[in-house]
Amino acid sequence: MKLNTRFTELVGIDYPIVQGGMMWVGRAVLASAVSNAGGLGILTALTQPTPDALREEIEHCRSMTDRPFGVNLTILPSMNPPPYAEYRKAIIDSGVKIVETAGHNPQEHVAHFKEHGVTVIHKCTAVRHALSAERMGVDAISIDGFECAGHPGEDDIPGLVLIPAAADKVKIPMIASGGFGDGRGLVAALSLGADGINMGTRFCATVEAPIHDRVKRMLVDNDERGTNVIFRSLRNTARVGKNSVSDQVVQILKRPDAKFEDVAHLVRGAQGRVLLESGDLDAGLVWAGQVQGLIHDVPTVAELIDRIVREATDLVRRRLPRLWSDSPR
Repeated sequence: MKLNTRFTELVGIDYPIVQGGMMWVGRAVLASAVSNAGGLGILTALTQPTPDALREEIEHCRSMTDRPFGVNLTILPSMNPPPYAEYRKAIIDSGVKIVETAGHNPQEHVAHFKEHGVTVIHKCTAVRHALSAERMGVDAISIDGFECAGHPGEDDIPGLVLIPAAADKVKIPMIASGGFGDGRGLVAALSLGADGINMGTRFCATVEAPIHDRVKRMLVDNDERGTNVIFRSLRNTARVGKNSVSDQVVQILKRPDAKFEDVAHLVRGAQGRVLLESGDLDAGLVWAGQVQGLIHDVPTVAELIDRIVREATDLVRRRLPRLWSDSPR
């Protein structure tokens, strides 16, 4: 059985379920598992320390699956930016045909990927940004609601409004991100006008996710209140898991004169990697969304995707039709 949408047809997958590109987490072992289960797995380019290391990870993923998978390339302003063009070249040279772009002004990258026949999914947090990306020539949009982990933008629009608002205007296929973790969410996203869902936090709580079991257990134990919104005063809003480090960041940035330098030692990406790999839940930031309230176990990726598809199918075929049935219940 397949669930066919414009997005599944675009990228050649069975189910409209995408594993978001996550720093330190988007590795071959997880991406290949998602693709093998009928979804779209995504490697995270900048998780790899060099473009050559990315080439090796792509080949590793290819050795583990013969299904479509993609690579995320996130472009962010930086004093010492990584060699984006070299990572882009590594993706193209490796024959990857699906790329998820995110971040600041991807025009150069989108144009180059398109020249080489790569399908580009651009991740954004506002309808106006989605329309800009559509004009830029991307093939699909991933739209992030305020519930998401990571950077939800500065507008604070939750998915229940953002998804249909985008669907009203965006003409290309669109997947919905932020707060999705089960079949109910998939049906809701499709009902709101999306062509599929993107999940990050939920895929972190799977057997194949390359992070420590204590982190997975934290995601299970937390509820929907288990996040902090940080960097708001710096106009770089981010949602992260609630722990002692993110609590400190919140308190420091409450000061009227607070600057990024005041919290830089707490939020280094390398410390987040230590947390994920060591299981020391106070080592740094952990990126997690409000969907923690819907995470109750740590299944394999295949079990999770199968469950989501079964739940969604049951809702559409059984529960929802009964709401309009004239027959006795």
